[in-house]
Amino acid sequence: MKPNKGLIFIISGPSGSGKTTLLKNLLGDRNLKHKLVKSVSFTTRPKRSGEQDKKDYFFISKGKFQRERKAKKILEWTKYLGYYYATPKDFIERQFNRAKHILLCLDLKGALTIKRRYPKNTVTIFIMPPSQEALLHRIISRCNKTKEQEVKQRLRLARQELLARDRYDYCLMNKHLKDAIRQLKKIIMREISK
Repeated sequence: MKPNKGLIFIISGPSGSGKTTLLKNLLGDRNLKHKLVKSVSFTTRPKRSGEQDKKDYFFISKGKFQRERKAKKILEWTKYLGYYYATPKDFIERQFNRAKHILLCLDLKGALTIKRRYPKNTVTIFIMPPSQEALLHRIISRCNKTKEQEVKQRLRLARQELLARDRYDYCLMNKHLKDAIRQLKKIIMREISK
């Protein structure tokens, strides 16, 4: 694959770091919205309130996920809190053929898998919460109806993810949303214009 066929920007970070909010801001930015496309992932988890099939995720059964994986239609996948998440291969290839730049939210394993597959086209960005306390507050407020066990599991995973931040091309702290958005836009514009 030639580097001029578009870039994959992978946004990673622990649950509650603000990845989704940052991604939505990038996609709504007037200077970037025609240059960036959000990858829509497969998931086996139930749809949350306000989510739309084929826009937020492709909501599929475990059986369909297994069939897609066996047919090699998945670039990377992970199991998180009992549900599968995966990046569809066809979507990425279609966007590359249109020379579009793709935005993905992935965990470390997924980020490294995509980076290995498309080393010259992938830019990885890790989003840091401002502190452990802020992260705990964000996870609890985000999961106000979530069981205590899930909060503990999310915190344990967050600590593991924070240890891997040095494996990313960029690391940025999301202390103040406007500053984080501005820094993220700078990174993306710099990489696109290389």
